[in-house]
Amino acid sequence: MKKIIALTLVLILAVGLFAGCKSSDKGSVYFLNFKPEADSAWQALAKTYTEKTGVTVKVVTAASGTYETTLTAEMAKKDAPTLFQCGNETALDTWKDYCLALDGTEFLNEMTTSDFNLKGEDGKTYCAGYCYEAFGIIVNTELLEKAGHSLDEIKDFASLKAVAEDITAHKDELGFAAFSSAGLDSSSSWRFSGHLANMPLYYEFRDDNVTEQPATITGKYLANYKNVWDLYMNNATCAPSELAAKTGDESRAEFANGKAVFFQNGTWEYSNLTDASAMGFSMDPAKLAMIPIYCGVEGEEKAGLACGTENCWAVNAKASEEDQKATLDFMKWVVTSDEGTKMMAEQFGPIPFKKAKESANVFFNNANHLMSEGNYTVTWAFNYTPNVESWRQGVVDALLAYSTGSGDWSGVETAFVDGWATQYQLQEG
Repeated sequence: MKKIIALTLVLILAVGLFAGCKSSDKGSVYFLNFKPEADSAWQALAKTYTEKTGVTVKVVTAASGTYETTLTAEMAKKDAPTLFQCGNETALDTWKDYCLALDGTEFLNEMTTSDFNLKGEDGKTYCAGYCYEAFGIIVNTELLEKAGHSLDEIKDFASLKAVAEDITAHKDELGFAAFSSAGLDSSSSWRFSGHLANMPLYYEFRDDNVTEQPATITGKYLANYKNVWDLYMNNATCAPSELAAKTGDESRAEFANGKAVFFQNGTWEYSNLTDASAMGFSMDPAKLAMIPIYCGVEGEEKAGLACGTENCWAVNAKASEEDQKATLDFMKWVVTSDEGTKMMAEQFGPIPFKKAKESANVFFNNANHLMSEGNYTVTWAFNYTPNVESWRQGVVDALLAYSTGSGDWSGVETAFVDGWATQYQLQEG
């Protein structure tokens, strides 16, 4: 009897050990989430995945503005995150020893573009941009048609300029302008010192194959920057002399209230324009579209929207092989399953993966359509800006002087090019 009991205990122990081995072979996932507003969605999705697969997925969300400090603290622990945020080249430099090369993984093979991914000096992909935002020129297509034009006409800067100037020529009888005010108040100026400035930076960096922050820039495409700024300034709801005091709220309201056909901004404005509970505006999504910021560069008829992200996933290279595999499997499930793609569409808009669901945001769908047509993505070159706030303020001051007639365009060129070199040196300190 004792032998039977002993044998039974041995068998139970063996089964328990075997079961334990099976469980650990599955690995586990620890995701350190970047976005507090998506915490509940990630928690629910993690629970669903665990119920389906038996693989433990822990989601911890850093408080707003504390991600880097939280990541540093968590990476020092024994059970460190297996999946974390590494949003730009600077972050990749900091965490490169912790970033697993993703090339050849089933997860990465699900992506439709590599434009948002971060690569190391060895050319390998270490961070995957899993969602993105876009900016361009938002269009009220109903007003555009009332002015006798259509989106099909606008394919480059020349055609955009022709349409805008025709609207200006008939502004009084139409009752609206071409562009909402390009305000240089601090609540609005980032649209031009950041997003519009991206255009000459993008094309210069594309020409020079820039992959890290340069110490100097040439300003090769500043004439193209001037093209667009002059178009905004001279075909707007207000006189150039009024731009200093025009705010972002005013510019949005002018567009939303039917006072302008065009409004430079991003995908984040969709709910502000269409959801009355956000800003009080109820524009019809079917009468909105977003087109690229054309500036007169050769070949720009094949441009897409200016798309970028700091939402990039990295897998912990120092995690166990089992946990790395579990994490990659989870990532693939998130971007291919019905549950995962539904959550991503709701929380993040479009995701650059083959099985992505269409977003309710028409601006994102415009971006995806242009990508699917083979148009090149205008990436966010402004992410390389040194001492970003100081550099941008110099550009804004110069734009204001130019717009009000107290300075000329050479001041903008100086602020742009010399200001970059100065801020780079100050940054390096």
